[in-house]
Amino acid sequence: MEYTNPLFTVDSVLFTVKNEQLLVLLTKRAQAPFTGCWGLPGGFIDVQQDTNTDATASRKLEAKAGLKPAYLEQLQVISGPDRDPRGFSVTLAYFALVAYQNVSPQISSVESASWIAVNDLEKINLAFDHLEIIQIAKQRLQQKTLYSMTPVFCLPTQFTIGQLKSVIETIIEKPIQRKSLMRRIEASDIFDLSEKKIPSGGRMAQLYTLKPGADLVNFERNLNA
Repeated sequence: MEYTNPLFTVDSVLFTVKNEQLLVLLTKRAQAPFTGCWGLPGGFIDVQQDTNTDATASRKLEAKAGLKPAYLEQLQVISGPDRDPRGFSVTLAYFALVAYQNVSPQISSVESASWIAVNDLEKINLAFDHLEIIQIAKQRLQQKTLYSMTPVFCLPTQFTIGQLKSVIETIIEKPIQRKSLMRRIEASDIFDLSEKKIPSGGRMAQLYTLKPGADLVNFERNLNA
């Protein structure tokens, strides 16, 4: 049976970028509390099948959205007596940046799943304190984007410098210099040049791929420094 006293949940904040918009994965609840409201995919640990909280996060994402992210990173523990009408609750939040893909719930407790623009969140009814958790995750994602190559996780297998630049600018919400990005790409040594090129803005753009098994290095200086 699932452990519910005190309430301990695992929730995941998954971001993607599409059409120059930062989107977050949300599910519409089909049961109380907050029936009909949108919320983060997550839920209680099942002590009979979850070997750890990573397993809980992965299981809930697959059940509630039909999604299996390549990685999940622990974000923060959020707790308090007023977060959940059922009692004192503790939430371990995860987050990740993933490539855009179709999502759909696999269980009856979820009415629907959808990618929703982060800038539109204040216009919809969100369950619990999930808006606050999403804001924390967005700040973490912006920080990681400034000092690492995390944005490649939401790009296709082969991508152009222009596509990478657009994703970075969407996440940090400001422009960057192409030459600064090129220096970072060369310094990281984690990309291979593809033999293919594609049309882009009236010219042919070089395609890049992430090297197999490449570690996403961190840089000492932020991208906008």
